[in-house]
Amino acid sequence: MTQISRKSYPVLSHCIYANTAAYGLLGDGILEWRQNHDLDYLVGGSSMKIESLSVISGTRQMVGKFFNCGKDLVALVPNFSIGLNMLLEGLDDKEHILLLENDYPSVNWPFESRGFQISYAKIDEQLEQNILEKIRTNSISVLALSLVQWINGILVNMDFLKSLKKEFPQLLIIADGTQFCGAFEFDFENSGIDVLGASGYKWLLAGTGNGFMLFKDLAKSRFTLKTTGFNAANADLNTKKSIAFNKHFEPGHLDSLNFGSLKCALEILSGIGMKEIMAHNQVLSNKAMKGFNELGLLNKNVAQRKEHSTIFNIRGDDALFNHLKGENVVCSRRGEGIRLSFHFYNTIKEIDSILEIVRKLM
Repeated sequence: MTQISRKSYPVLSHCIYANTAAYGLLGDGILEWRQNHDLDYLVGGSSMKIESLSVISGTRQMVGKFFNCGKDLVALVPNFSIGLNMLLEGLDDKEHILLLENDYPSVNWPFESRGFQISYAKIDEQLEQNILEKIRTNSISVLALSLVQWINGILVNMDFLKSLKKEFPQLLIIADGTQFCGAFEFDFENSGIDVLGASGYKWLLAGTGNGFMLFKDLAKSRFTLKTTGFNAANADLNTKKSIAFNKHFEPGHLDSLNFGSLKCALEILSGIGMKEIMAHNQVLSNKAMKGFNELGLLNKNVAQRKEHSTIFNIRGDDALFNHLKGENVVCSRRGEGIRLSFHFYNTIKEIDSILEIVRKLM
């Protein structure tokens, strides 16, 4: 799988790309689709754009199929941040919110800026227990969190969220899947999550300008949405007062290039197989965890977790970061360390190379 897939990503021919947590790669399959789309627009003008409305509905259907969510409960948004801000405009300000300390700013800031009562759970090796204790003792009504932490890659346990939902059925769970979707197989309908949002430009490899929100019925009953526009009513003057819940997130026109790219990306991932992608990523995660841990480069919050994503933040300063860059390793400075992230197009050999590069500077 991996060797065939690597040929679609030319960047991999001249570097070790360990930066999907910042930007996923553009593959030649999506490039070809985008070029054909714009060529059709070039010669077809408005007639092509009108016909391309089917691309939007096709993307909605594909997102629903890929994540097991009814298409009428899928909203297409330019990115997660916009979608969450739209959503919170309709949330009662009397809700008591539980957030994670130092979670991704686009998760925490929208809640903090609206004056909700907020509690925080600590992100460490006992993350799930920290969340449970806060909910049992603080009358929490909404839990909002990233499924994978952007700085250190800590992965929340999906079974924990399901059990949490069983114990607290009225708890509304809102999740950011931007660092999760595309790296892990995921069944929304059978998860403990009520609202899942994600941007498509990282692990889904769909480029920027596209994302989605998925909802369950409980979520619909907890929000009074105010966002509206002609597109929300499907350009029908008579449906102004009967706009569907998911369409409140689509008040204006949606770009067929960007959302068609999302559809194309999901088709490519489906063709490879999410089970295969997840299995390969688990091998990469285990390899990196063992190697970085043996070198003493991981914080105990990560090293003591039973399961982890493919995002790692290793101890290192500017000298190590610049050394990695000099060896054609593409990565990021995040927090106090260096973030390396691996996807299905990475290999065990590349992780071995990174470990050797780091070892030489120690």
